[in-house]
Amino acid sequence: MSGSQLWDDVDDYFSTHLALDDEALLAALRDSEAAQLPRINVTPTQGKFLQLLAQIQGARNVLEIGTLAGYSTIWLARALPADGRLISLEYSPKHAEIATRNIARAGLDKLVEVRVGPALESLPQLADENPPPFDLVFIDADKANNAHYVEWALRLTSAGSLIVVDNVVRGGRVADAGSEDPDVRGTRTAIELIGSHPRLSGTAIQTVGSKGYDGFALARVL
Repeated sequence: MSGSQLWDDVDDYFSTHLALDDEALLAALRDSEAAQLPRINVTPTQGKFLQLLAQIQGARNVLEIGTLAGYSTIWLARALPADGRLISLEYSPKHAEIATRNIARAGLDKLVEVRVGPALESLPQLADENPPPFDLVFIDADKANNAHYVEWALRLTSAGSLIVVDNVVRGGRVADAGSEDPDVRGTRTAIELIGSHPRLSGTAIQTVGSKGYDGFALARVL
């Protein structure tokens, strides 16, 4: 059995017993596939991990940068109390439209707001609203701007908040200091920012699974 097939089988086993997809989540995936959106959504186990993080955090306010079809948004929103709030920023109007339908079908439209436009334009507008500090920020957008997103996450959080950055391993290419790939360079800059910033304590974890070889960074705001 190949390594990748084994990873898929283990992911399937864990998903079946620990991260039970329901109809709303499965429908979100079906709609994403039907619309030919990129197959870059988190896996069920990763979605459940995000939900657990938000629950452990006691999150009331969550910021997501990168909505896609709203699959991870649904997982995160389900961790919120009835008066919680999740703002998700999405560049593509097409993706945002599909996500909004998926979120409404999951019964979460009163908790979730999807804002359309480049995140580096939406984030200053959000800051101008002076929202309550976000308890958790999930960054899963264009990787070239990862460091900028971490910087904005710092401005919009407070001590004790969590920042999660997805897809930081890049198939191992993150270790290549000479890479000219903007996604690798942006991710390396974000990792080095987390490691050097006096207000952040963070780590990064490598993962394998149905999405291949990758990983995530997790940072706590001090």
